[in-house]
Amino acid sequence: MDESNFERSLVSELLIERKRDRLWRNIRFFIWIAIILILILLYSSLMYSFKKPFDANGQPNTDQSYVALVRLDGEILSDKDLSAEKVIPELNRAFCDKKAKGVILLINSPGGSAVQSSIIHDKILELKNKYHKKVIVVGEDLLASGAYLIATAADEIYVNRDTITGSIGVVMSGFGFVGSLEKLGVQRRLFTAGANKARLDPFEPLNPSDVQKIKSVLTQAHANFIHDVEMGRKGKLNGSAKELFSGDFWTGEKAVQLGLADGTGNLWDVMQKQFDVHYYVDYTTRPSFFQSLLSGVETSISKNLVPHADLQARMGV
Repeated sequence: MDESNFERSLVSELLIERKRDRLWRNIRFFIWIAIILILILLYSSLMYSFKKPFDANGQPNTDQSYVALVRLDGEILSDKDLSAEKVIPELNRAFCDKKAKGVILLINSPGGSAVQSSIIHDKILELKNKYHKKVIVVGEDLLASGAYLIATAADEIYVNRDTITGSIGVVMSGFGFVGSLEKLGVQRRLFTAGANKARLDPFEPLNPSDVQKIKSVLTQAHANFIHDVEMGRKGKLNGSAKELFSGDFWTGEKAVQLGLADGTGNLWDVMQKQFDVHYYVDYTTRPSFFQSLLSGVETSISKNLVPHADLQARMGV
């Protein structure tokens, strides 16, 4: 073997050796990552079992006095975690806890669907009458619109002095694309059965009849909202109806002055003041990491399949 062939052979051997080393380094790296993930999952599972030690009857194994806690966090929509379908089972479990001295709803939400908010509100009233448990709401960053509607089902409402509170109103929004298809050279064909089936078609000009119809629907939804607030806060409201039900919102401190809330305080203050306890059992069901991923994919797919004319009234700031 001449010198040049020897050098080429040596370089080739060195490259092969480096590739082999790199491969094993990558394999060891992924093995360590897998081990760390397994340890994290085991630790989380153990912490969960210590955090919620339930007996065979579904009651917490503890001698400490406590309250049942349900967290209502995020926008109130049928396809979100804060929906009637997901929240009502949590409320049922919280109210069924015979050892709990009461129920606290920890709310941080800008509002959302009028229907979902109303369903949750009515369920809380039903459970209160059935189990005769005191219910307290604690508002965090946001206690607005549909979230405030839910809060009025409680016996008392507490907020931080800076909590955005109120927004007792209803809104419906959409877009108008009149003339846009013509500019693109696209001809649209729309067929309906029913004179009003195509109301609020975004490619057609608004007509007075449609505007009047939507105003009547929103006015009725607003009236229902106002009724629930007046019933839930009976004898506590201090502001004028024109001010309180204008859809405006205030800080928690101002909301207390208007009678929309009973006082300021955080979760720990309220637990001690209202129930004389230092512990709570959290009945909120949180999705796993993989459930969150799947939920994100499903939401993305469903949004692409929603018809352009799909509108819903929502309660929000």
